[in-house]
Amino acid sequence: MSEWIHMFETWLMDYGVWGLILVSFADSSFFPIPPDVLLIPMSIANPDSALLYALYTTVASVIGALFGWWIGKKLGRPVLVYLFKEERIQKVEDYFNKFGPMAILIAGLTPVPYKIFTIFAGVSGIRIRVLVIWSIIGRGFRFFLEAIIIMTLGEKAKPFIEQNFAMLSFVVGAVLVTLYVGYVLIKKRRTSVQ
Repeated sequence: MSEWIHMFETWLMDYGVWGLILVSFADSSFFPIPPDVLLIPMSIANPDSALLYALYTTVASVIGALFGWWIGKKLGRPVLVYLFKEERIQKVEDYFNKFGPMAILIAGLTPVPYKIFTIFAGVSGIRIRVLVIWSIIGRGFRFFLEAIIIMTLGEKAKPFIEQNFAMLSFVVGAVLVTLYVGYVLIKKRRTSVQ
């Protein structure tokens, strides 16, 4: 399977930006290969275009998230059960119960399969506007952070990202969740005082 995936990555690489856009779209809705496998080497090869590649990746990923939402809305929970293990679905459900739509942000930042969150967003009836906003923030932050690391570290970026990016993503996600929860609590307190 990993040989097949590697061959497919190489094939997508031949298509350059269009391959990156295709895999970014597909990753958010049904495809097992994350866009990072193309974004990172393309950005290292052409660091002046790294931010542009991050923009393409973000936009295509958000459009793919809308397609994932549509899949969930039209096909419902059976498509989740068909595509993913029950324990993964339960974990995503727990994230949504705990964090609400912010679960989309967390998934967008971290290396968890984003598509399960977008499909679940459709199944659970999350509004499209909410999906788009949190997807732009989560996916945008992730891909632009990778681009900035590559522009800063050059060739050394790939091992740095491989070793540290998951932890860095979780830390950033935790900070953003904390800020959001703080904002909600302050807003509630102000409303109750008035």
